[in-house]
Order: sequence, then C-alpha cells, then structure tokens
Amino acid sequence: MARRDDVIAFADDLLDLGAYPDYGPMGMQVAGAEEVTRIGGAVSSSLELFERAAESGIDLLVVHHGLLWDNEPRTVDDRMRRKLEVLFRAGTTLAAYHLALDAHPEIGNNALLARELGIEIDGPFAGLGVGGRLAEPLEPAAFTARVGERLGREPTAFLEGPELVKRVAIISGGAARYVSQAAAEGYDLFLTGEPAEPSLHTARELGIHFVAGGHYATERLGVQALAAVIGRHFGLPWEFLELPNPV
Repeated sequence: MARRDDVIAFADDLLDLGAYPDYGPMGMQVAGAEEVTRIGGAVSSSLELFERAAESGIDLLVVHHGLLWDNEPRTVDDRMRRKLEVLFRAGTTLAAYHLALDAHPEIGNNALLARELGIEIDGPFAGLGVGGRLAEPLEPAAFTARVGERLGREPTAFLEGPELVKRVAIISGGAARYVSQAAAEGYDLFLTGEPAEPSLHTARELGIHFVAGGHYATERLGVQALAAVIGRHFGLPWEFLELPNPV
C-alpha cells in the first residue's frame, strides 16, 4: 500500500512534467482513494477501460491519453458523466502522462520503440522523439516487416527513400507532420503512428520512407514501463489493460 499523493509526485518528478507543456492538464486528473494497492496502465481513457479497471480492483489508473484536453468542451455532458461515475464509485485515481511520456529517454514510447526495433539512439529528434541508426542496414521492406512483427499489426508504408535504411527518426502517435523535418535532417525513414493525407506525396517528393505503425500500437510500451517502475518503487502489483484499437 502507498499514499496516492506520494505515487503521483513520484511519477510527475520521474517524467519531468514541467519541461513538457501539453494540450491539457497532466498528472492526476481525477482523485480517487487516498491509498493505492494496485496499479493499472492503459493507452487511452474510455468508459470500457474504467469499467475494466474497477472490476480489477485498480486504485490508480495511469494512461497516456487522459480525459481532459484544452480543445474539448469543459461541460460535463452525459458521456463524461458516465465515465466519471465509474471512477467515483470505484475510488479509482486517474493520472495521465502524454508528451512527457513520449519523450522520456528511458521509459518513453519513442526510446522503447527504438530499442525494440534495433535502433541505436544517437539523440533526440524534434524535442519529443529520438533518432538513431540501425546496427545493420536493412532494405525498406524488411524494416517495415520488423515494425509489423514487433507491433503486432500491418504498418502503413510509403517506401519512397533510399535502397537501404540506415538512419531512422521516431515520434509515436499522431506525428505525421514531422516527416519533412526528418528528411531535412538526413534520416532515411520516419516512423510514427498514423499517416496524414499529405504523407504519401511528402515522402515521395522528399525521398524518404514513411512508416506508420498505428497510433495505439506505437504508444503501448511507455505506459507499461511507467506502471512497472511505479510498481517496483512502491512495492505494488500492476497490470496492463489491453483495449486493442486498429487506429
């Protein structure tokens, strides 16, 4: 058992929240029980997720995509009310970590994706992602197949770059707009979660490979790593709640 506020303070400090201004309040978004006995991790907030967390006896639910965003209405409508009611009844605390979790150099989505794909990280890319080199250059189709194998889904791939992939830039989720920056910085391939409508022709015109592995699929690793670190630090059990999403 651990104090809720101690756990939240630990996670906030670990991820250096103040260094990553975000699109909504990060850290604790809904206060639940003051004591935490079990942690859950998940990618995105939803009614189904909250119901599953309640069934599992989770006191603290850590997500990548929270409930509160600056660009959404501040009215608690019927949809929001149903979600909050589940959290309130179960006494579940909801904490969200978005950009700071993408960017963390050890347990961030991008760093973990790079390691999973055999990319030796050289440094940050665009402030949130990472860039690096493959230990052994691969043909574009072979690298795309590796992405699909590691993420468990068929990527969307616009293979418009060089014959071999040597340097790769990664930003998980919805970061298609950064493909131009990746090309300008000399990367052979840009990996993100989902494409935008211009992505094909941008990649073709700039001579870079563009691979989208899925928004959900590219953002599963970080929240699992965060839940595991919190669990180890406080001696608490944790589990990852999988709600597959084809996007």
